[in-house]
Amino acid sequence: MQKLLYGVVAFIIALLVIGLTLPRYARVEVEAQIDAYPATVFALVNDFHRVTMWSPWLEADPNARVVISGPARGVGATMTWDGTIIGTGTQVITDSRPFGYVATTINPGESGEARTWFNLAGNGQSTQVTWRFETDYGFNVLGRFFGLAFAGIVRRDYEAGLARLRDYAESLPGADFSDLQIEQLVVEAADIAYLPTTSIPEPAAMSEAMGDAYFEILGFIDTQGLSEAGAPLSITRSFSGSELQFDAAIPVRGVTEDTPREGHRVKIGSTYAGNVIRVRHVGSYRTLGATHFKIGAYLGALGIKRAGAAWESYVSDPTRVPEAELVTYVYYPISST
Repeated sequence: MQKLLYGVVAFIIALLVIGLTLPRYARVEVEAQIDAYPATVFALVNDFHRVTMWSPWLEADPNARVVISGPARGVGATMTWDGTIIGTGTQVITDSRPFGYVATTINPGESGEARTWFNLAGNGQSTQVTWRFETDYGFNVLGRFFGLAFAGIVRRDYEAGLARLRDYAESLPGADFSDLQIEQLVVEAADIAYLPTTSIPEPAAMSEAMGDAYFEILGFIDTQGLSEAGAPLSITRSFSGSELQFDAAIPVRGVTEDTPREGHRVKIGSTYAGNVIRVRHVGSYRTLGATHFKIGAYLGALGIKRAGAAWESYVSDPTRVPEAELVTYVYYPISST
């Protein structure tokens, strides 16, 4: 019996010695090249709602309960889970730097706390993504043994995750929206005098159609004793590829119950009320199409749903302001984010 006890003690001591020689940290690093702009990839890793769209870990436990709380995205966003297979845990975004870095902590403050982080490096129209994982087992000898196997599991899952992230990011609209000046606002409805208008989608033709429409609207405003209350608007209704349908509109004040809601062609209506994103476009009207495309990419990457027709507000007077300095605000109604 004494020999047996000595043997057990010796075995335990050997395990402790071997364990203390094992790496204290379990570290994993995987990389992938994604044919999408950093802004798009950043949006997909900086928001747990988007992470669950590509991360494979929930597939192992489809009945797990997942709760996302805190800010919609960025620092403070929190995800907790509770499942039969994946167990329970919490992950919090602790650092977020557009459009190149996102860090999270898993089970913060608990034994076995781990860190993960994404580094994004732009390369033209693509992004080099490096995803790292690290956990510190300290003097937990059993944890160090466990870390040898666990690191391999993490690597496998991270490689699968990056492959899915790549597929998802590359399926989204390919535009770099990192330079957009974006605000999220709540706007109130305003009275407008408007004229449904059509044009081929060519800048000169659209400018002529808008000019004719605004001239007619101003005549209606004068006839009805109204006054202008804001910059001219263009509200997009439909676009078939060969024909653009939009409402040329001017905000007005002085509308009463006696004001006719429809003239020969001009009508009285109101603008959208609710949540919008507003983008400040500076420069030629000819480049507004590119701004709209970037906004579409932004909405797609962040998973924000549109809630109505977009419109443009032409703040600058093109007869007085140089083309390169023209300011246009572009509005997109959105569902609550």
